[in-house]
Amino acid sequence: MGLRAVVLGSAAGGGVPQWNCGCPVCRLAWAGDSRVQPRTQSSIAVSVDGEKWLLLNASPDIRQQILSNPVLQPRNGSRHSPIAAVLLSSGDIDHIAGLLCLRERQAFLLFGTAEILGSLDENRVFEVMARDVVSRRAVRLDESFEPLPGLIVSLIAVPGKVSLWREDEPMRLGEETEATVGVAISAAGKRIAYIPGCAAPSLRLYETITGTDLLFFDGTLWEDDEMITTGVGSKTGRRMGHMPMSGPDGSMATLADIPCGKRIFIHINNTNRVLVDGSAERAAIEEAGWIIAHDGMAFSL
Repeated sequence: MGLRAVVLGSAAGGGVPQWNCGCPVCRLAWAGDSRVQPRTQSSIAVSVDGEKWLLLNASPDIRQQILSNPVLQPRNGSRHSPIAAVLLSSGDIDHIAGLLCLRERQAFLLFGTAEILGSLDENRVFEVMARDVVSRRAVRLDESFEPLPGLIVSLIAVPGKVSLWREDEPMRLGEETEATVGVAISAAGKRIAYIPGCAAPSLRLYETITGTDLLFFDGTLWEDDEMITTGVGSKTGRRMGHMPMSGPDGSMATLADIPCGKRIFIHINNTNRVLVDGSAERAAIEEAGWIIAHDGMAFSL
């Protein structure tokens, strides 16, 4: 018994290469350049016994991720899945769309804040997860709960924003609300922090990260204006709810003195040059003691 984690997907929305993108990184990926490893949209799975697994977010690529990870494949009887629970850290499309693939009346528990689950309640398409089979359970911030036996989890608010598809509502950019959360996981004396979206540092964030054995952190962009300079978007990273990796106020500098174990960047955008093995950006990341997540990466604590 111990705490296990598998990276199902390591990219931000759209994956790598993105289906319609010709940015420098995607061009390398489309050409089959071995320096850029294709990636699906971000999600991890955790378990204490290797039999029942908790998914942290349900990526649109979930079927491909199940095909790539035997630990999530059915083994017993005519209907079975090791996926016993799903926890949502936001209502972003790349975190919830995979739920629509989990609709064959397979029982599992679905956890999230009241705000995140409320966004599902507002959209009838998510009723394909029959409520008499899939139980939706709202979780309060900073309160521990046990989604699987022996797995202790709590949610913390991190600076972020409402999901893109809800941006017609009043924007709360950078505020700590139930819309974007980090996840603290513990079992068998080991701790994991999973924070795939974060617009700025906070005291609560520092407290959660300190002393963790494994940190998965928002690695969306290298530079705040990366989407603009690559010509594929008009928003800065912070406007999208993601702090950059680089710079004096980026995540590498901001978290440098926070004591923790392995530091993994996840939810990496297709424009980010850290995805190119051998790039100056990758070298800077590694020199600072960070690891770039890739699909299939596994940890046993």
